[in-house]
Amino acid sequence: MSQLLRVLVVDDHEVVRLGLRQLLECKPGLTVVGEAGTAAEAVAVAEDVLPDVIVMDVRLPDGSGVEACREIRSLCPLTKVIMLTSYTDDDAVLAAIMAGASGYLLKQTRGQVLVDAIFTAGAGGSLLDPAITRQVLDRIRGGSTAVDRLALLTDQEQRILDCISRGRTNREIAEKLYLSEKTVRNYVSQLMHKLNVNRRSEAAAIAARFEHGSAVV
Repeated sequence: MSQLLRVLVVDDHEVVRLGLRQLLECKPGLTVVGEAGTAAEAVAVAEDVLPDVIVMDVRLPDGSGVEACREIRSLCPLTKVIMLTSYTDDDAVLAAIMAGASGYLLKQTRGQVLVDAIFTAGAGGSLLDPAITRQVLDRIRGGSTAVDRLALLTDQEQRILDCISRGRTNREIAEKLYLSEKTVRNYVSQLMHKLNVNRRSEAAAIAARFEHGSAVV
């Protein structure tokens, strides 16, 4: 008999978590190993139980599910994350992909679609809801100005970019934002990729120009 896929459910609404647990635990091959209602709790539980797949709401009371995804992927690289949301927000979709999410589905999707997505993610595949795929692709092809690229950054990435623009090292940023140096390095790598730059100085220059109200291509 094949090993069960171990799933962690993250949503701030208890009734949603209960519904997801009931849906998933009646499916052969799946078992729910934990629940979380906040981003911080999701990171802590994930590190404790090391699930195969996490089904995570994008909007959580204490922060973004996308940022929690990035932190979890840093701490638990074998864990896959599927973002589940009510909103077709292409910024959030792109940010989720950049954070290492395996998929992004709408809460309106049918239960079996979510189940199939969990098995796909558990097997190392990736997926996007067809309703939002085109939006994301169009956004990736666009966004050529510095302002557009800055708009792709998460709140945490913007904070780190501000620290970079002030000349702080990764260690100093880690101490200021209460993160590990490894996590800061991951954030820096992701934000530089989004800004399409190769050096910290180039990222700092973009931040400085934006701060002074000069949008450049």
